[in-house]
Amino acid sequence: MKFNRDTAQIFVPDGLPVEPALSRTTHLAVGAHQDDLEIMAIDGILACFQREDKWFTGVVVTDGRGSPRSGVYQNYTDDQMWAVRNKEQQKAAIIGEYAAQVLLDYPSSAVKDGANKQPVEDITQLLKIARPEVVYTHNLADKHPTHIGVALKVIEAIRSLPESERPQKLYGCEVWRDLDWMVDEDKVAFNCSAHENLQTTLVGVFDSQVSGGKRYDLATMGRRRAHATYHASHETDVTTGLTFAMDLTPLIQNITLDISAYVQEFIHRFAEDVRQRINQMTLADL
Repeated sequence: MKFNRDTAQIFVPDGLPVEPALSRTTHLAVGAHQDDLEIMAIDGILACFQREDKWFTGVVVTDGRGSPRSGVYQNYTDDQMWAVRNKEQQKAAIIGEYAAQVLLDYPSSAVKDGANKQPVEDITQLLKIARPEVVYTHNLADKHPTHIGVALKVIEAIRSLPESERPQKLYGCEVWRDLDWMVDEDKVAFNCSAHENLQTTLVGVFDSQVSGGKRYDLATMGRRRAHATYHASHETDVTTGLTFAMDLTPLIQNITLDISAYVQEFIHRFAEDVRQRINQMTLADL
């Protein structure tokens, strides 16, 4: 394989040659930064863990050079942070038993540039070889600009494929904005109760972020537990962990759908749900 960035890498934890490693992929996640995959795509990681018939491949699009840093990493140069974050991502791939871990190594500016088609080309190339059934990326209501850029490039890449080669499902997942605000009928709820120790380890392996000032390990597991409890107001808990996703599949089934309008519909249904709940109440009910 030839990527647009000479510094791009493909790491295969079990040592299989690259093409057969990628071609066994059933679940693929494309995230902006190192550790995004372990936060947003845990459904795919758990679905494939310790399985021979299902395999998870992770793709990180950006290089991680601009990461915030403190503590032992406070005086690290951008090049040193690049090396540390890539090493951490490879550790996660080993722990999670990924089919492969791809590091495309783009600066964030390239991802946020709608005219830059190089990331799209690389993602398209990966999709053609991996042929995943399910793809996870960032949700389109995320507040991080680079996350939105990655999601849009993933959609563009999938739309460029023949219909027969597109994945069956595309999900937009939580990182920098929860999706608990969506009406229940619109949410895709993934049960992530299993292997809590594995989940904690996968996020905790990114020491440059956790000890460097961002407790993603506690926040991620706490959010999953909170979703499990607060998802249903009149039922007892049936899971110990949930993550929510936005179903983006219609955007790759019908490539003429307007992306912004599609996301706005989720927001409109939420606003209408709020309006109806208020309007149906009377003073006596209160």
